[in-house]
Amino acid sequence: MNSRSVYRRLRTPLTLTAAATVAGALLATSVAPASAGKGTPSQHRKPTVVLVHGAFADSTSWNGVIKKLKRHGYPVVAAANPLRGLSSDSAYVKELLAGIDGPVVLAGHSYGGSVISNAARGADNVKALVYIAAFLPDKGESALALSGKFPGSTLGEALKPVPVTQPDGSQGVDLYIDQSKFNHQFAADLPKNTADLMAVTQRPVTSAALEEEAGEPAWKTIPSWVLVTTQDLNIPPKVQKFMADRAKAHTEKAVASHAVSVSQPGKVADIIQDAARTVR
Repeated sequence: MNSRSVYRRLRTPLTLTAAATVAGALLATSVAPASAGKGTPSQHRKPTVVLVHGAFADSTSWNGVIKKLKRHGYPVVAAANPLRGLSSDSAYVKELLAGIDGPVVLAGHSYGGSVISNAARGADNVKALVYIAAFLPDKGESALALSGKFPGSTLGEALKPVPVTQPDGSQGVDLYIDQSKFNHQFAADLPKNTADLMAVTQRPVTSAALEEEAGEPAWKTIPSWVLVTTQDLNIPPKVQKFMADRAKAHTEKAVASHAVSVSQPGKVADIIQDAARTVR
């Protein structure tokens, strides 16, 4: 499928791209991955929480969640998801996981859910998966395909495509959210000044990443928790619930936009802690 045809598909109401929410830095970690959880006797150590953001965002989208988890004594690592391709993004996170000592609770937002489903496969230290307004693809499914399974997404109508040249010389497309549409589309329950900043500092995702089919998912073998956002204009709530039910996940709901990690960090931290409490 060429770049123009992908963009045309994304412009229809039933499509989506993966999503996330927010703002600025490349890495917002509270501990270095290689030393996460060290210095504490293993029998008393809490699992390390690894957070993976989605498209149009960076790891600072987890800042409120990180503060709450740290307050309760959890080591936290916020990964800088490259947003270049599902296989390569997952491989990057898998290497990050390999550098962490002790058990891990792995959480992903939006497209980050696709990434953690792939990355946790075969990662023996991952003991729980948490999906925050996220994709839980089965083998052979893509974020793009899942987004259109039920109506409700308007993200495609808000996208701005930018042609890019890949490292191998091939042509691709980076997808941004039109800044004038970002607030309503992604962050309707946030103050305007916060959403405005998120719109300016968003990171693009490639169209190829959203089309790429997932491998065998880790949620089939690792216990999972899902937070469904009922006011989501990116991944329709019906899609989120369908995926959660299929995975037999522990499911909760939040009356929130797609930017729930920013608008309701306490709710997000709570479900992550629910998962972490099961880890022995």
